[in-house]
Amino acid sequence: MENWSLVSICVLFGLTARWAVSLNSYSGRNKPPMFGDYEAQRHWQEVTYNLPVHEWYFNTTDNNLNYWGLDYPPLTAYPQPALAKLINPDWVELHASRGHESYGHKLFMRATVLVADLLIYIPAVVLYSFYLSEGSNKKKVCTVLCILLYPGLILIDYGHFQYNSISLGLALWGVVVLGLGWDVLGSLAFVLSLNYKQMELYHSLPFFCYLLGKCFKQGLAGRG
Repeated sequence: MENWSLVSICVLFGLTARWAVSLNSYSGRNKPPMFGDYEAQRHWQEVTYNLPVHEWYFNTTDNNLNYWGLDYPPLTAYPQPALAKLINPDWVELHASRGHESYGHKLFMRATVLVADLLIYIPAVVLYSFYLSEGSNKKKVCTVLCILLYPGLILIDYGHFQYNSISLGLALWGVVVLGLGWDVLGSLAFVLSLNYKQMELYHSLPFFCYLLGKCFKQGLAGRG
């Protein structure tokens, strides 16, 4: 019970650090004509909410790919219309909302990143630290704190503005599940992470080598 109380405090520290950074400005604010990655995420909501699926990745009169064209895999795109439905329609009005900036919209966008952390990334970090890492419980709690306070991810997702915690969280879920011996579910988690952001290709080699090595090991054991 004491360990989980300490973990809760670590999570609270992590959330506080994230929200503190999110209160500041973001990359591209008041800098036309592109307005930065924050505008890219908003624009993807605009495109996916207003246009049919077959137009999302193609240059059309309503979808200028030179202006933050959707260049992430489909798992990034599919949740965007759902997010757009939760907010003020003026924030995603086709064409007219380009470059939209307001405090209310910023608060909403920051909150979506925080919710993604709570649902995907943070649980994976806690489970990884306690079930797959070695050492005392005190060391495992410290591992949770260090990972959650990693400045690189916080500054990029909550300062610059992106959703890296989703793809990284899904990949970490893959590691956790593979570590528990559930190879199919672990593979599925990594495939989801790759279909959310193509940068996860960098992590594909360790997954491939681990699973291939396990296949060889089980095959040799079967022959013996």
